[in-house]
Amino acid sequence: MTEITIRKAAGKWSVRSGGAVLGESVNALELLEGDLDPVIYFPRVDIGMAFLDRTDKITNCPHKGDATHFSIVNKSSVTENAAWSYEDPVAAMGEIKGYVAFYRVDSVKVEQI
Repeated sequence: MTEITIRKAAGKWSVRSGGAVLGESVNALELLEGDLDPVIYFPRVDIGMAFLDRTDKITNCPHKGDATHFSIVNKSSVTENAAWSYEDPVAAMGEIKGYVAFYRVDSVKVEQI
């Protein structure tokens, strides 16, 4: 099994798309999975969820569960399926419930500030 580590992300993190700040958080989590790049998960309460439209896309990770996807919609652009969230993660990953993460695509910037 792939080893997954979840820890509090150091400092303050932001996510931007299309010139809009979608959110900032000092309570983000960093998820490390095998040799993949770390992923920052933002608490939903720190994200402007009005920018996110739920899509029909669902993916499955055997270690985390089913991920619901969201498109980012703002005045200047729509980025399809740019974010995901585990609504009901497997028990061992319960810490990421209520959090949302973003794909690293050109139109989305996740960074420590």
